[in-house]
Amino acid sequence: MTFDSEWAALRAESTQRVNMRLNSAPKEPGGSGGPAAADLAVNQDNLGAIGHEAYELRTRLSKDGDHARPTTFDAAIALTNGNFESGSGLLKVHDRWNTHFKTLLDALAQISNHLNYTKSSQQKEDVQIAGDLISVSKLNDYMK
Repeated sequence: MTFDSEWAALRAESTQRVNMRLNSAPKEPGGSGGPAAADLAVNQDNLGAIGHEAYELRTRLSKDGDHARPTTFDAAIALTNGNFESGSGLLKVHDRWNTHFKTLLDALAQISNHLNYTKSSQQKEDVQIAGDLISVSKLNDYMK
C-alpha cells in the first residue's frame, strides 16, 4: 500500500468517525435517543426568576423575621433574673431560633447566588460549545 492510498483511507475513516460523533449518539436500549429524549433543560428565564425570588425572600425575611428576637432575649433575661426556671427555657428557644434563622438566611443566599451563577455559566458554556462546533464543522469540511 502506498503512502497516498493509506493517507486517503485514514482521512476517509476519520471523516466518518467525526460525522458519526457530530450527527448522533448511540441509542440506549429502551430509549428513543436523540435531542428529544434529553433530560436536562435549562431555561434562563426560570433560573433568573427563581434566583430573584430567593433574593427577595431573604431580604424580606432578614428584616421582618428578626422582630421578636430582641424582646425574647430581654424576656428570657428578666425571667432568669427573677429566679423563674422558664427563663433558661426561653433563652434556649431564643438561641435556637437565632441559629435556624441564620441558617435559613444563608440557604436563601446560596440558592440565589447559585442560580445566578448557573445562569451566567450556562450562557458562557453555550457560547463556547457553539464556537467549538463551528470549528469542528470547518475542520470536517477540510477533511473531505
